[in-house]
Amino acid sequence: AQAIVATDRGRLAEVRAEHQGLARERQARSQRLEAIARETANWTARGDSGRAQIATLGERRDQTAAALADIADGPSEIDEKRRALMREIEAAEKARSETADRLASAESEAAAADKAANLALTALGETREARARAEERLTAMQERRADIETRIREALNCAPHEAFAATGLAANDQMPDIEQLERKVDRLRIERERLGAVNLRAEEEQQELVERLDTLVKERDDVVAAIAELRSAISSLNREGRERLLSAFDAVQGHFTRLFTHLFGGGTAELQLIESDDPLEAGLEIVARPPGKKPQTMTLLSGGEQALTAMALIFAVFLTNPAPICVLDEVDAPLDDHNVERFCDLMDQMARETSTRFVIITHNPITMARMDRLFGVTMAEQGVSQLVSVDLSQAEELREAS
Repeated sequence: AQAIVATDRGRLAEVRAEHQGLARERQARSQRLEAIARETANWTARGDSGRAQIATLGERRDQTAAALADIADGPSEIDEKRRALMREIEAAEKARSETADRLASAESEAAAADKAANLALTALGETREARARAEERLTAMQERRADIETRIREALNCAPHEAFAATGLAANDQMPDIEQLERKVDRLRIERERLGAVNLRAEEEQQELVERLDTLVKERDDVVAAIAELRSAISSLNREGRERLLSAFDAVQGHFTRLFTHLFGGGTAELQLIESDDPLEAGLEIVARPPGKKPQTMTLLSGGEQALTAMALIFAVFLTNPAPICVLDEVDAPLDDHNVERFCDLMDQMARETSTRFVIITHNPITMARMDRLFGVTMAEQGVSQLVSVDLSQAEELREAS
């Protein structure tokens, strides 16, 4: 019975294989028939389109033949128009020549007229200049006369025509020496000036000066008091500033020493105020002693040691007054793998001690592996970028579940 069943199963498998082959062949023939039907419809549409195009070309051929018949007589008409245009051009050339002759004659006459006009304008300008000079002399003489009349009225307190009578001279008397009279007038003027003027407002001016002096004294006292108050405020601010600076310096010093030891796995470091006893004017110097080395300033450390020391100082200042968000841009670039691990340990410790969210920009795979979430930019298509986010803790859970 098992042999019969095996034989039947073999025949059943052969029949199934043959049935599947026939089904595939039927499906292929159905697809071929559908393709042939689509191709037939396509060729039918192309035939209809070809017949429509043939009809359109026939119409265009008829239109072209009609247009060709219409322009068959065109060359003779164009030749006739050309001869007519040539005759018109000859007439126009003759008229142009005559007009050019008349234009040359008119230009000669215009040049002569311009020359005469220029001469007339030159003469007119000279005449105007002479008239202006005469008017200026007349104006100057009038002003001089008015000035003399004014001086006579001011000096003699009489009209100009009465000045001669005030001299006591007769009409035929000889005029006195002008220089002698001027010297006498100068002497009399000096004697009058020596007498001085009487100040009728002296008492009022004294009272005004006394009031002004009192005002200035009061303002000076106010300024002196304000200066004293300002100096006291400055002293108070400096004292409070020194106290706050020293308090912040001690806090940063403690964080810096602890972070330096944590990053270097040992050693010590301290901050020193230099160049002045006043904390507000002093400079800052970093003295570090990595494990196995003697104390030295920061400039004598290696590049990686300087990076770790600077990182410890920055985070020490940050721990003094933490912020909600801290962005670090490739701070692990100058570090080797061992120091990168220390940096990541420091990040974990600070994340636990503070409520700060750290955003780190890095290309280091070690740093990326220690982060909680990764954000990257990919370019699936040319010129089209996309932001990708990965939650590493969730990814680890999915990997463990799988």
